[in-house]
Amino acid sequence: MEDKFQVIDHYLMIRLPEEIDHHSSRDISRRADHLILDENVNHVVFDFSDTKFMDSSGIGVLAGRYRKISCFGGKVYVVHADNHIRKILKMSGLMNLVEIME
Repeated sequence: MEDKFQVIDHYLMIRLPEEIDHHSSRDISRRADHLILDENVNHVVFDFSDTKFMDSSGIGVLAGRYRKISCFGGKVYVVHADNHIRKILKMSGLMNLVEIME
């Protein structure tokens, strides 16, 4: 999963897996936090291109990275979210915290 995390021009780009559940969310959060703190990251971009399933732990991944990056004045962006993922983001209230890019 290491190739799924890239820092480009102070943006942490995370290409999320097909399923975001309790097991994968811990690893995603740990790796993202490490890069946010060590690589001078200003913003986080979550790429949902491959994601077909996300449970509440996925919501926690996004909310946790929002809390961390917003302390530094950064933003969280979501790209390639299908209608199912958008519905989860809306129901959870994350649509108010993250910016969805087309």
